[in-house]
Amino acid sequence: MVRVFALVVGLCFAVLPSVQEAQSPDALARSLQKRYQGIRDFSANFVQTYRGGVLRTQNREEGKVSVQKPGRMRWTYVKPEKKEFVSDGVKVYSYIPLDQQVIVSAVPPDNEATTPALFLAGKGDIVRDFTSAAAEPSVPGTVAVKLTPRRSDPEFEFLIVSVNPKTLQILALSTLDRQGGQSTLIFTNLKENTGISDKEFDFRIPRGVDVITNGQPN
Repeated sequence: MVRVFALVVGLCFAVLPSVQEAQSPDALARSLQKRYQGIRDFSANFVQTYRGGVLRTQNREEGKVSVQKPGRMRWTYVKPEKKEFVSDGVKVYSYIPLDQQVIVSAVPPDNEATTPALFLAGKGDIVRDFTSAAAEPSVPGTVAVKLTPRRSDPEFEFLIVSVNPKTLQILALSTLDRQGGQSTLIFTNLKENTGISDKEFDFRIPRGVDVITNGQPN
């Protein structure tokens, strides 16, 4: 799940002039990249749906995300199951209370990172890293662009970004993974460049849980 979240970071949320005329996919990608460069931090509520895949599963989850570039993020799920994914820029913590377990891993270096992870680090470039094509939007009243990674990514085949045609604010992201599953994130209550505190990205390991670091129990 973290891999999808990382990609979101690199694509979202700055203020640009209104876009009244239809843009080509390449032009829309360039505009999104310009947005990305203007972002320091953002927060939003989200609904995530997933359907398909090898097991043909379908689920819906809700929560809140906070991001601070470079490399800090907190995804807090509240429905139907509580869980957290936190990156402090050095380590990534994955915590599912029902499992009584925290998985700790290092943020990978640039030369080992996937395209989404590079966006998380604030070093991605939409135009450089993706080819662009027209797409059907996931939310009515938006416009969309299909982004396919120029280098093969082991995690996903493509991403569809749906944006407000007037402001270019991203309202939905859909990905198709290598198992045929489609994940869609829809954002509401977006807040940008508000000066989120570094403390938002601190993670305290709860008492009584198992801690697994780099695949090894502590």
